[in-house]
Amino acid sequence: MIAGPAAAPRLYDAGAVALALVAPAMALANRSSPLVIGIAALLFLAGAIAEQGGRAASLLIGPLRSPLGLAALAFLGWCLVSLAWSPFPALWGRVLSEFLPTLVAAAILARLAPGRLPSWAPPLGAGLLAAACLYMAGSLALGLAPQAWLGQRVALFMFNRPLLTVLLLAGPLAACLALRGRRLAALLLLALAALAILRSISGAATLGLLAGAVMFGIGRFAPRAAALALAALILGLAFALAPVEGDLLHRLMPEAAHERLTQSSSRARGAIAQSFGAAVAQAPWIGSGYGMGLRFAEVPAAQALEPEMRAMLAVGHPHNTFLQIWSELGVVGAGLAALVAFLALRAAAALPRLLFATALGLTGAAVAVMFVEHGAWQGWWTAGCGAAITWLRAAACARPAGESVGERV
Repeated sequence: MIAGPAAAPRLYDAGAVALALVAPAMALANRSSPLVIGIAALLFLAGAIAEQGGRAASLLIGPLRSPLGLAALAFLGWCLVSLAWSPFPALWGRVLSEFLPTLVAAAILARLAPGRLPSWAPPLGAGLLAAACLYMAGSLALGLAPQAWLGQRVALFMFNRPLLTVLLLAGPLAACLALRGRRLAALLLLALAALAILRSISGAATLGLLAGAVMFGIGRFAPRAAALALAALILGLAFALAPVEGDLLHRLMPEAAHERLTQSSSRARGAIAQSFGAAVAQAPWIGSGYGMGLRFAEVPAAQALEPEMRAMLAVGHPHNTFLQIWSELGVVGAGLAALVAFLALRAAAALPRLLFATALGLTGAAVAVMFVEHGAWQGWWTAGCGAAITWLRAAACARPAGESVGERV
């Protein structure tokens, strides 16, 4: 059995391979990223322990003492405290059991992996991401014939989660390549990611692609202070407007726009947002309890609503992460989540220009998707965000190809 400091490089190499496999694994099995991220995190943790012994714990504990770490702990603490008023404790535990382990694995990976990745890891990750994009674009062009050959479910939406993962990973991996002098390869990777996303039926991925590209351009060419202020404004509006999203859509969105967005079910989404917003008004301070989305029509706050509104609460989540946080955790949870987001944005402000722009692009893409798409606590999204942050931090540790790992950071 391999043990001691000599084992660390091999464990890091294995962890790097696991991290690089996130995108192709999602393309083949669209809920696989939490498992892959978990394996990668365990390998890097084992390597750090083999290399540094008990001192490895300080690498993980140290960031928790920062303002960002304390804010994140406070938010998680509030999720745990909400068990006191959650009407369905078993559901609370089931949702947390998916979200929390993935979040911990993502945090370990983002902390330990960047300075320990071998020089070949970013090209491998970019190559496998490109292969995943080609596979999905080709499969869509062939009418999902490869899925039929593999005995998988044949449905266009099966690629939505993998492509949202591609959306998160493409920018940071392209930055890794660009900072290593491989700008043409970086542009090709972004082009393949865009091709796969635009070829799909995922409106959320397309919206995220556009938002991410705009925010990257602003971060790259606008004055840094102005770009940061705009990103902060967008984040603030996303949190502030979430409880009234449904009312705003009902009053301001013209009928012609609904007709053009029939495939996106814009009318239903507006009604869902209105119903969840009304439920927020019934329990504005502490919410109805973490993870209650799957049975939200049965929570006490829903009982005061009209029957047709309660029916719309049965969809499982409001298709808006910010509104889901409001409805489940109230103004306290929304405030803590916003604090985490703003502190993360402040940390990005200190990055070099290309990485700053990449971080803003990632933020823009993620916020756009979170405002229209998935449930807040799904493991695959958490894993994708963790992998993206890991590659972004790895770009900051860029080394010329062939250089040894050297000092670990």
